[in-house]
Amino acid sequence: MKTIDQITMFHMAVSDIDKAKAFYADTLGFNVTNEKAYGGKHWVSLELPGGGASINLTTEHEHMKPGAMKLYLSSPDVEAAYRELIAKGVKPNHKPTDGWGNWPGFQGTKGKWFDFNDPDGNQWLIVPK
Repeated sequence: MKTIDQITMFHMAVSDIDKAKAFYADTLGFNVTNEKAYGGKHWVSLELPGGGASINLTTEHEHMKPGAMKLYLSSPDVEAAYRELIAKGVKPNHKPTDGWGNWPGFQGTKGKWFDFNDPDGNQWLIVPK
């Protein structure tokens, strides 16, 4: 029996909470599930419509700096995701490229992938489902 079976949430430091919230909700399609300001700090919880781990955007930077994360999202149609994000103003770092699944540790699913950066510089990869 596995005692740990999924990632539930993670925190991401951001420099501008309103800009980050708009990017994740309006551009990437995350749903805002909670928001709170406290003691001069602010956080916003979001998750994708399909469920999975929650992302907590935070202005609390004592333990992490904005722009230091590399994250992966999966899509059943990477090229359609690429076109959709371009239409929403995202500037991908390159066109969908063959070779996903050839990197050490990522064997299995094969196909095209691309990446882009959020307003703080965090790198997001869109990979095949």
